[in-house]
Amino acid sequence: MTTPDDLPDHVRRNREAWDEWAVDYVDNGERSWRLAPGAEQWGNWNIPEAEVHMLPADLAGKDTIELGCGTAYVSAWLARRGARPVGIDNSEKQLATARRLQAEHGLDFPLLHGNAEIVPYPEASFDLAISEYGASIWADPYRWIPEAARLLRPAGRLIFLVNATILMLCMPDAEEPATNAMLRPYRGLHRLEWTSDQSVNFHLGYGDWIRLLRANGFDVENLIELYPAEGATATDFPYATNEWARQWPTEEVWIARKTR
Repeated sequence: MTTPDDLPDHVRRNREAWDEWAVDYVDNGERSWRLAPGAEQWGNWNIPEAEVHMLPADLAGKDTIELGCGTAYVSAWLARRGARPVGIDNSEKQLATARRLQAEHGLDFPLLHGNAEIVPYPEASFDLAISEYGASIWADPYRWIPEAARLLRPAGRLIFLVNATILMLCMPDAEEPATNAMLRPYRGLHRLEWTSDQSVNFHLGYGDWIRLLRANGFDVENLIELYPAEGATATDFPYATNEWARQWPTEEVWIARKTR
């Protein structure tokens, strides 16, 4: 059995952080679980699925895994579209909310407390791996991308939503909005630590993402940059003002398919 002392430093620190923050994400989890198929919303600006087209149309009967599922609302969306989801998350307190919402909404699927860099399922177990601000930013991509490749079947899809790279270059700290200047190097972008909390984020440059995905047998099918809709109210997250976010993307969605 893995103990906290056995975990990599970033996994242990992020587990402690998210167990503390979990209470702040209950309301969002409850709201998101209520969304019906076709009404799903993505990211900090709640952009409709009808605009993003993040989810595959052919989910019925598919085996899916959400890497860093949090309150598991994305897995609930997949289940309502006919998929057979599994969720894994680093925070037991996030999963406690997910289990309560499963019972309230009458949906039952496996929820695992663990590190998405090492998932206790055999290779080729899933048709889709998905992450919205889960493993996609809180796990090391040089560990979780190979693990996603191992878990996916041939022609399986990998879909993940992250903070946009340009945002990470312009953001002073986790609680401060982006500036109009680049504040950190693009070259070598990988592990980011913040003065405002103990958490660890991971972000890559575009070339590094493409090389990593291709090295693990993926072809990139799309990169979708997200902007707030006209008339959007300010996001609850402090990363960027509306004015900034209308000029530069704050979020991006990567869609890749396993070819080998």
